[in-house]
Amino acid sequence: MNATLAGGFVDLIAIALFILGLHYLNTPATARFGNRLAMVGMAIALVAAGWQIFGVAWWAIALGVVVGGTIGIVAALRVKMTAMPQMVALYNGAGGGAAALIALVEYYVQGHNGASLNDVVSVSLVLSAIIGAISFAGSIIAFLKLQELMTGRPITYAGQQIVNGLIALAVVALGVWFVATGGHTAPWDFGVLLVVALALGVLFVLPIGGADMPVVISLLNSFTGLAVAIAGFEIGSTLLIICGALVGASGTLLTVLMGKAMNRSLTNVLFGAFGAQGGSEPAGGASGGPQNVRVASADDVAVMLAYAHKVIIVPGYGMAVAQAQHSVKALADQLEKRGVTVKYAIHPVAGRMPGHMNVLLAEANVPYPALLDMEDVNPEFPTTDVALVIGANDVTNPAARNVPSSPIYGMPILDVDKAQNVIVLKRSMRSGFAGIENPLYEMPNTSMLFGDAKASVEALTAAVKAL
Repeated sequence: MNATLAGGFVDLIAIALFILGLHYLNTPATARFGNRLAMVGMAIALVAAGWQIFGVAWWAIALGVVVGGTIGIVAALRVKMTAMPQMVALYNGAGGGAAALIALVEYYVQGHNGASLNDVVSVSLVLSAIIGAISFAGSIIAFLKLQELMTGRPITYAGQQIVNGLIALAVVALGVWFVATGGHTAPWDFGVLLVVALALGVLFVLPIGGADMPVVISLLNSFTGLAVAIAGFEIGSTLLIICGALVGASGTLLTVLMGKAMNRSLTNVLFGAFGAQGGSEPAGGASGGPQNVRVASADDVAVMLAYAHKVIIVPGYGMAVAQAQHSVKALADQLEKRGVTVKYAIHPVAGRMPGHMNVLLAEANVPYPALLDMEDVNPEFPTTDVALVIGANDVTNPAARNVPSSPIYGMPILDVDKAQNVIVLKRSMRSGFAGIENPLYEMPNTSMLFGDAKASVEALTAAVKAL
């Protein structure tokens, strides 16, 4: 077996492991095994890539693997579950940036040997550079928004769409010029293309609000996969082509599903500046926002929970930011000891990334059968004694059903308002990440329990134990 055939066989094994890994990620019960399969596939792919170019700056490859692997391990061990969306955005951006750098290197390697680049290579260089740079820059902005290093609100200004359109046209014009000349451009032309594409990536994400960040992360993920797949054509790597296609396809599918879950088109997400005029009501509803709210004590709520037949817990970003998932599991355990049926209602876009709540609750060892998707749990709310909402502002807003003028009108929500009693845990009366008020808080069957989510849940657990 010659080296080329052996390399192709090893690549095939890595690809098969990636596909199996994705298959096992379909359900949380097998997700860990699927992740391990994909890890083994990546290890095989790295070894195979190093072997195929052995002797050609192999030490640089080894150094990159060691440095990158060390950063990855340390980051994975130290990152908090609440910061997982930011980490996903950074890692996704790294993939897009790598694809853009490959295009830059290949341009100088293949484009300066005196011969014209063929059409496939020219188009591949341009597309991977543009898409990779947009993904990198956009992911960095998404990280800054999620990390609250910059405002999560949409950043807009007069004539923004015109400016973005002109920059997009400049990117297209530079790309067409590069392809038309067969790569025979000034050395700095390709660098200008990358810089303009980076600027477009920044401006592309700035007007998108934090409430739309799950969709944006999915979309940028698909961009990265596409850029990597195209980079595979540049360097003749079947492995990169197939793996990039897998990432691009899965990211695109997830983007479509997220948009469907929000009942919003991708165009509206990208250009709607959703939440730009969001509210910022003071704590406790001192002014602005809902005023006619009932405030409950932990003891009052504990009595309602302890003597209920069925309780549905609705987790949101409030649970994530307070790191209250373990406390929520402890409260559920106490209720179940008293014979109360406890379930969890999971909205597809709750949190800051797809599956955010599932990941947090899995960390707290909440049984997967207790996690119910929106379409499965909504019919249960009318027979629920208490719906315990932990910071899930926007995905429980009944304005989505009955207020045509609301920005979220038509978005599928969790029907918590149909429960006999609704308890909302919040720090204050501030609106959610979408920046709109929630009339749920003024409904006669709703009571507010103000305070840090973790402290409030622990107080509830202690009060239930004391009954």
